Amino acid sequence: MAEMAALLALVEGLAGWRVAVVGDVILDEYLIGNAQRLSREAPIPVLEFERREVIPGGAANPAANIAAVGSFAQQVAVVGADENGATLRALLAERGILTDGLVTDAARQTTTKTRIMAQIGLRFPQQVARLDRVDRSPIRAELAESLVARLQAPQQAVICSDYLNGLLTAEVVTGVRALPALRVADAQGELDKYSGFDVVKCNADEAARALGRALHSDADFADAAQVLVGRLGLRRGVCLTRGAAGITVASETGVAHVRAPQVEDVFDTVGAGDTVVAIVTLALLAGADLATAAALATFAAGIVIRRVGNYAPSRAELAAEIAAHSA
Repeated sequence: MAEMAALLALVEGLAGWRVAVVGDVILDEYLIGNAQRLSREAPIPVLEFERREVIPGGAANPAANIAAVGSFAQQVAVVGADENGATLRALLAERGILTDGLVTDAARQTTTKTRIMAQIGLRFPQQVARLDRVDRSPIRAELAESLVARLQAPQQAVICSDYLNGLLTAEVVTGVRALPALRVADAQGELDKYSGFDVVKCNADEAARALGRALHSDADFADAAQVLVGRLGLRRGVCLTRGAAGITVASETGVAHVRAPQVEDVFDTVGAGDTVVAIVTLALLAGADLATAAALATFAAGIVIRRVGNYAPSRAELAAEIAAHSA
C-alpha cells in the first residue's frame, strides 16, 4: 500500500480540477417508516411513514464525490420532463454541480429507484423492497449529439458512468474518446465499449464475465487485469475492484494489488464504486500513478460503506480516515 504520508499529501491535490461526468443519472428515493406490526394481508411488516429522503444517484454520484472534495463537476445526462427530473436538477445544483450539461427529454422518464426502508429501534433503517422506474432504450441520435456538444467545455477529465440505462451509446462514447482530456470509464460490464480510453474501472464479476473465466487468486486477477489492458488498448490501465480485498491495478508500470483498509462496521456498499472512480480520476489529474490513486480511493470507499445510501466524503474526512489507519 502506498505510504500514508504520500496519500495525505495527495488529498489536498484533489481540489480545483474540472471534470465532466456523462452517464445515466438516477434519483435515489428513500421512503422510511417505523415497523410497527405484521400485516394481516401478507407476511410483511406494516410501516408507518416517517420521512422521505432523495439523493442524486447513478452517474450523479461520481459528480457529487468530485464536488465534495473541492473540484468542479459538470453533469452531462438526460432527465425527463417530470417532477423527479426537476428534483434531481435541484439536488445537483445544491451540491455545486454544474447542470448546464443536462438535457430534458419529454419522451423519457427520469430514472428513479425507490427504496422502502424499515426503521426498527435505534438501528439504521433496513431495506425491505425496491421499486425502479427506468427506460433502458438507447437515447435518440439527436440527444447523443447534443450531449457530446456540451462536453466541449475545457474539461481536464471526462468520466463515463455507465449504468446500462441507454445514455452511453456508441455515438456518445465515440465523442468522449475524441476529447483532449483524461478519459475514464466505470464500465459496469460493457468493457469493450471503452477501448482506447485512458482508464477503465470494473469489478471482479464484470471482469470474470468479460474474460469467460473464474477469478480467485491474486495471480488470477493480475492476469485478468493485464489481459484487459491489452484487449482494450488502455493508455493508463485498469482498476479491477475486489470488495474487501481491495483493487488490482494494471498499468504501464506493471501490476499492483492495492489492499483495502480494514473496515469493521460496514452498513451499505451502495455508491462505493462511484467514489472509487471519482477519486482515482482526481488523483491521476493531481499527478499520482494509478496504484497510488487506487490506494487513496480505497480509503474514500471505506468511509462510504459505513453510511446508508450514497455518500460523498470531504477532503477533511478522507485525511482523517487515512490518519486513523496510520496510528
